[in-house]
Amino acid sequence: MKISLKSIPHIASKIAIDLNKSGAVSMTKGLEAIAHEAEKVIADNVKKEMALEEKVSEICDDNEEQIDFMLADERQLFFMIKKKLAPEFGVILNYEDRFSDISHKILDELYEEDLIHFEVAENRIKNIIYNSITSFIADDSQLQDAVMDKIRTYKKRYIPGTDEFEILFEKLYKEELTKRGM
Repeated sequence: MKISLKSIPHIASKIAIDLNKSGAVSMTKGLEAIAHEAEKVIADNVKKEMALEEKVSEICDDNEEQIDFMLADERQLFFMIKKKLAPEFGVILNYEDRFSDISHKILDELYEEDLIHFEVAENRIKNIIYNSITSFIADDSQLQDAVMDKIRTYKKRYIPGTDEFEILFEKLYKEELTKRGM
């Protein structure tokens, strides 16, 4: 599943919290510093994928007439072009491999910035980070469903996409995260 820009701070916070709870690391500058570094690494990765998708869209738009003439499946063509250009942009398309790579980059960054100390195998720390990312993504759809259910119980009707809806959604989303210890 793709990581959205909105979820990056939440994933980064979960990584920091999970590392703290693990007992496998000692933090030199606290949770916020770890979350900040994790957020930078994840955001960089997400922005690379966004740039890739923008380039693929440009290619599809430039060749729209040929695509229509050949009656090609645009979604399949989009993915094929994305797969071909992914190495140029440094994007790993397989999510398992991608999250593993992000986890390793976060670990490297935390170590280089002297934000954590550990006396266990690096792989154990990387696995904690990886599990934080994958578990957040797995729980995210449940969180969003819970928030939408709450919004539906309100007497006032909120229309998705409006500023009012987005503000309420984000507030309830953060409350739900807190409730679940994230």
